Amino acid sequence: MEKQVEVVAALIWQEDRFLICQRPAQKARGLQWEFVGGKVEPGETKQQALIRECQEELGVVLCVGAEWMQTVHCYPDITIHLTVFNASITQGMPQKLEHNDIRWILPEEAGRFDFCPADRAILDKIQKEHCHGKGTGS
Repeated sequence: MEKQVEVVAALIWQEDRFLICQRPAQKARGLQWEFVGGKVEPGETKQQALIRECQEELGVVLCVGAEWMQTVHCYPDITIHLTVFNASITQGMPQKLEHNDIRWILPEEAGRFDFCPADRAILDKIQKEHCHGKGTGS
């Protein structure tokens, strides 16, 4: 039986663009794009985990806002329960401390990037809420 892991991610906006990060080549799902975040450690709240991960991975201090969405994704080796929070950077500029690359992209540009499967539900919601031609009702 595979393990389920609690994971958090930050949706960080800068005007009309949001932050995405490219996973290091040597990690699982290497070179795919994702939202910054990581595993919740024992004894941490989800918000504390997100603040710690962003400090470790980007060298920034976050202000974590409201929970934005949750999703569950089953990979062959692991099942993740992903909680996404709205967040803003209060100190520092994002740096590539762990990621291969980082970018600020417009919602309509997301299709140009190969995202980790677990993050595709996040992109779907961003595109529904932020792209023009919202022909489908909620």
